[in-house]
Amino acid sequence: MSAFDALVRPALVRIAAPGGGYDPHGDPFWGTGFFIAPGWVLTCAHVVAKGGSAVWRKEPAVGITWEGGRTTGRVVLAKPRPATPEETRTFWDFPDLALVRVEDARDAACVRLSERPPTTPARISLHGWSRQTGEVAVRDVEGQASGFSGGALLLRWAVPVEGCSGGPVVDLGRGAVIGVNKGRGQDEGAAVPLTSLRELHDVPGGEVLHEVLRAHDRHHLARHRSFHSGRTWTDAQTELWPATARGVSPVRRVQLYGRFAELPPPSGPGEVMSLVDAVKRRVLHPEYQAVLETDARTWRDGVGLLHELHAPRREHGPEATDLGLDAVLLYAARVARHLTERYGPGPGIDGLTDWIADESGGAHVAVREEIAALLDPAPAPGGGDAAVLAAGAPAGIRDGERGARADVRVEIDAVPYSSPRRYAWRVMLLFDGRTVSPLRGDDGGVPRDRLRETLRGPLTDALRLGDSGDHLAAIEVVLPRELFDEPLDTWRLSPDDEPFGERSLPLGQRRTVVIRDRHRSRHPPSPEWRKRWRGSESGPLRAVPLRAEVLTAAGDGDGDAHAPHRRKESRMSAYERLDAVGDGSVPVYCGPVAGGDGQRAMEAALAAGHPIALWRRSARDHEDCAEFHERAGELLAAAAGAEGLHRPVRTLRRMRAAETEGDPCERSDHAWAEDLAVLYDPPDRPPYDAPLQGPVLLAEPDR
Repeated sequence: MSAFDALVRPALVRIAAPGGGYDPHGDPFWGTGFFIAPGWVLTCAHVVAKGGSAVWRKEPAVGITWEGGRTTGRVVLAKPRPATPEETRTFWDFPDLALVRVEDARDAACVRLSERPPTTPARISLHGWSRQTGEVAVRDVEGQASGFSGGALLLRWAVPVEGCSGGPVVDLGRGAVIGVNKGRGQDEGAAVPLTSLRELHDVPGGEVLHEVLRAHDRHHLARHRSFHSGRTWTDAQTELWPATARGVSPVRRVQLYGRFAELPPPSGPGEVMSLVDAVKRRVLHPEYQAVLETDARTWRDGVGLLHELHAPRREHGPEATDLGLDAVLLYAARVARHLTERYGPGPGIDGLTDWIADESGGAHVAVREEIAALLDPAPAPGGGDAAVLAAGAPAGIRDGERGARADVRVEIDAVPYSSPRRYAWRVMLLFDGRTVSPLRGDDGGVPRDRLRETLRGPLTDALRLGDSGDHLAAIEVVLPRELFDEPLDTWRLSPDDEPFGERSLPLGQRRTVVIRDRHRSRHPPSPEWRKRWRGSESGPLRAVPLRAEVLTAAGDGDGDAHAPHRRKESRMSAYERLDAVGDGSVPVYCGPVAGGDGQRAMEAALAAGHPIALWRRSARDHEDCAEFHERAGELLAAAAGAEGLHRPVRTLRRMRAAETEGDPCERSDHAWAEDLAVLYDPPDRPPYDAPLQGPVLLAEPDR
């Protein structure tokens, strides 16, 4: 029996067909679950799947028995889940989690969930119901969390027995649940790390998880404050907290999380990580940048990344600064300031600021001064929401939207000697236009027609980390020239059958989406490239033809590029002409550039150092090319400098999309912008002459 059995047992539930109860001869026993908030049970998806189609139709088809009673529950969230209620799955991949609503259990005791990824090795205990001895009874064994494999937390010396699936894994050193029992192999067991619970945020209806986690933190704060609750999880964690420990104590954490529970939730991990990054830059190093990304979804997740910062430093005195406490108090103050800027003052924020003021006496004097400035209701000059989030980091390719945490960079390369042709890919974050943080990738590559589908998930994850509040990350895609006409701005984050929403909008309508040249990104920038970029940055911009013959035939719409009396411009002639034009010149072309004449002209423009170009990626004959060049010239002139180009392009794409949904017979004012592609290729972006590295998955557990 583990030291936490008395705390786990009241929260542990037996899951069976409705009416199963404790009777071993009643309806079939399915497995285990546990309360994570009053009225909410967490278990494995494969456990509740034993109830068949009624479970997936959200009927009250899950029998729940615990120390406080017996009732039924409904599965609200699950991942994975069958495509249809009638489908039978034979394999349940990770995360294999289900959240069950139990209306009649609002007074149930709950386990304490860890706010940080598991560390290994760690002493753990497993808890669950089992028929191993013949009768259905609770099992409680101790072992070790030894490491990670794929999505699994590996367990030694504590192999889950049949029936324990869905039960909690408790870290005995930290006093919190870090995982969910999943199953057993030949020599060891496997659990789902609790951090995988965050994946339920992204399934339909996943927003309810915010309410569940807030109810969890309210529950534990109420238990801590109560004189009648007996020994609590906070008491148990405090017993494990050394008297000489630094950082944020369990009592402070339960108080802070309870106050976070009264706040509006963050919009995504980027909003949390922006504030975490800013705090770490402040207390660790001004140029700090995370190496591994964390899929933080709640304000409490940010505390989990800060409250055990080590290596306290000494400054001008004998006492060492408590780095963890400084970081958490400063983070809490930034959360309060950020939400005040967005929503205005309110009771929840007032409660948080009062707590910070009471607790900040133990912080370093410089941190106390910074906290006081953040909590001052008078906005600082140049402050505001974006300033709090950006924390002084310069922008990447955003047009004045400084609040996004990072841009997203996608690199695609043709796999040498592959037949049929395959393309390796990498998705990464690009901080301040300089620092790259790899996320995911595949060196083996996929065929071109699978790039969109393959990159949908990694792009979604990366954008969540780059977005911060209302500020959306830009996307730069570094492509081989043969893919320059790929319709990247039309890609969507949602599958085709998902209902209309922001995820179903083409990327280019909501975000800045630009193309960069993969070939020249491998080498240090040429003097011509740098010089032309300086001219483009300062402006003004003016259009020049990418191919000279396109505009010379007057009055015939398509430029008469194939008339027999015309000679096409050679690549060398195009290079000499494009090399001679002034700085701020932008090559413009009414056609595709990934092959044929357009590709040769684009190669000439890139050799001449041009960092910006506009073209139409579709290969069909256009009858409005003269208008395209004229209107593109007006667009560039109005943009003034390079950064001023992004917003008008997004606006054009939205207007064009709106027109295509209207009367197809009506003349479109923005038809000239159809299939508009943008090369935006500054010379100061990394990496130079650097091969693609192996993939680094989104950081969940520390390894």
